[in-house]
Amino acid sequence: MFLPFSWILGTSEWTPFGSSPIDSFFQGLVGACGISVLCNLMRVYHFIQTCSDSESETESKQRASSPPGNPLKGNWRTSVHFWSLAVLLSLVGSRVSSLIVLEFSLRAVSAWASAGLDANGRGLDLLLIQCQFSLGCGLTCTLGFLHQGAPHSSLSLFLAAALSWALASFSHSLWSHVARLYPLHSTERYCGKCITLLTSGHAILASLQRAVVLAFTLATVASTTTVYDHFLSQKDALKLWTPLTLCYTMLVVYIQADQNRQTGTEALLHTVVLRLGAILVLVLTVGDWSDVLHVLITFLGEAVCLLPSQDLLQAAIQEEEDTSLSKPSHKTRKRTQKTSSDDS
Repeated sequence: MFLPFSWILGTSEWTPFGSSPIDSFFQGLVGACGISVLCNLMRVYHFIQTCSDSESETESKQRASSPPGNPLKGNWRTSVHFWSLAVLLSLVGSRVSSLIVLEFSLRAVSAWASAGLDANGRGLDLLLIQCQFSLGCGLTCTLGFLHQGAPHSSLSLFLAAALSWALASFSHSLWSHVARLYPLHSTERYCGKCITLLTSGHAILASLQRAVVLAFTLATVASTTTVYDHFLSQKDALKLWTPLTLCYTMLVVYIQADQNRQTGTEALLHTVVLRLGAILVLVLTVGDWSDVLHVLITFLGEAVCLLPSQDLLQAAIQEEEDTSLSKPSHKTRKRTQKTSSDDS
């Protein structure tokens, strides 16, 4: 039975961090580094695609010759964004993180199936942008599952955080180098990084998709185990899966119905609110008050991830519009070729 008094009794048992504050902070740091690597490499990919377009070469050269804004200001915003994500991911508990990972994994599978039926493959790039905070939760869940009961978990998490920090620093330096010097170096061909990106930069997005799929596969295993240990007792199994199935079914139907009628930004923000709203209803049914607070923290985390990613969203929408416009022109070319062959 839903009793708010039981929530009040559980206040003395709740702490902001899951187990150890140090371990939770290292897990959140790894999750923030993973999000940073994803966003930086996606920016590198879209910038390379913009520069490779013959119509936008002059625009990209002008952008490189006049760097936008103050670099110190950009570094300050990036630092605040990164450490905010690290703290928010550290505060979200393993129970709510597991629910977020499972919900997003199920919706990603349904979106992939619908994109497979659609010839345009619409929505997969937007899904990759939207998975940022869920990816961070997946990394924290996986690390928490792998280091559960380990004698030297803090040392192992410190090494994982150091490696993640090195990867995030490399991706950030790569994006800074590409944003400033790629249009010049790609034409002069005397920079090893830019030559490598010129020859194989088109495969960055596919590699990112495979890496994200692998990360969510491991996180799904860890999240399933966590949900089974914390929620799926014989008494509460029906209470959990009945509202989860109902909320998720209504969510998927509503999103698929409104996806073609909304713009990219509207659909993205609307989907986030619906996803987290469904999880909030589920937690209100079978969780405790600390889980509700963690869901509210995820609202803030999604906002911290998505609001600075407007450039990625606009780039994905522009690329989708370009591909949709190029397909009709290709079809008209085929038709003209057929008619000319028939006349001859």
